[in-house]
Amino acid sequence: MSPTHTPTGLVPILATPFDDTGALDLPSLRSLVEFQLAAGADGLAVFGMASEGFALTTAERRTVLFEVRSVAGPHVPLIAGVNGTGTAVAVEQARLAADGGADQLMVLPPFLVKPNPRQVIDFYAAVASATDASVMVQDAPGVTGVTIDAAAIAVLATVPGITSVKVEAPPTPVKMAAVAAAARPGFAVLGGLNAAALCEEYDNGSVGTMPACEFTDLLRPVLDDLAAGRQQAARAAFTRLLPLIHLGMRPGQAWAVHKEVLRRRGVIASAAVRLPAQELDPLTARALDAVLADLEPVPPAGLLPSARRGGLR
Repeated sequence: MSPTHTPTGLVPILATPFDDTGALDLPSLRSLVEFQLAAGADGLAVFGMASEGFALTTAERRTVLFEVRSVAGPHVPLIAGVNGTGTAVAVEQARLAADGGADQLMVLPPFLVKPNPRQVIDFYAAVASATDASVMVQDAPGVTGVTIDAAAIAVLATVPGITSVKVEAPPTPVKMAAVAAAARPGFAVLGGLNAAALCEEYDNGSVGTMPACEFTDLLRPVLDDLAAGRQQAARAAFTRLLPLIHLGMRPGQAWAVHKEVLRRRGVIASAAVRLPAQELDPLTARALDAVLADLEPVPPAGLLPSARRGGLR
């Protein structure tokens, strides 16, 4: 993929499956990638917030990249999250990801020590110059506490190698409209926050969405309807998904929600998470039972047969 190309459309953030001991579960990871491809994903992303990237070692990052690229093949766009809290660490992560087959880097600003506006520009320029992979600015002030306004993003869009932004600053449609108006033509604006405002984002300049990965097959028709101008059908189907989307944003338990849905659908074998992610509490588990009963998502065919026999229990 050309370093100036940016994946658009539906690019789910992959969960990182662990077994019940907390170790990487590579058969489940491979199954998860197969599910995304069969569901119509336009690209794949690893090491985002929904991946528990904060809980992975450097060696595990290498392994995940190798497995995902091996299953997806050479032509599926692959985005890797970079969340180093300083320039040197971010550059190290960027090089590891590019060497491992990532086409694009989704980069958080440094956040433990809050950078000033000039430092934000310098940081992203350093990461962008470190590899041939293109860079996506991850604008996520709820996670980082770092505000990058539309004017600053427009400046970043002029930096060689920076080709896109993932807007997670609510209200995302308002921020997207401002960025789309301020940035250079061709600079791609994508949405995050689990696609919670997907339809309105597409009305205001978004060219893609990067949600969690447990409902890719259910979200694909929504994007297809939007692309075809079938707004009413898109909004009706999207509205059905909103209870699941909102549960998948529950603080502390979002990772457990994503994985429990994947487990019940037979895509991965275990819903285990790593600290500081939290396991499902009984209240959230009951809410998830009700949401899935209303949605009745069909277990994918051909993935983890032993897990799939359990249905959606």
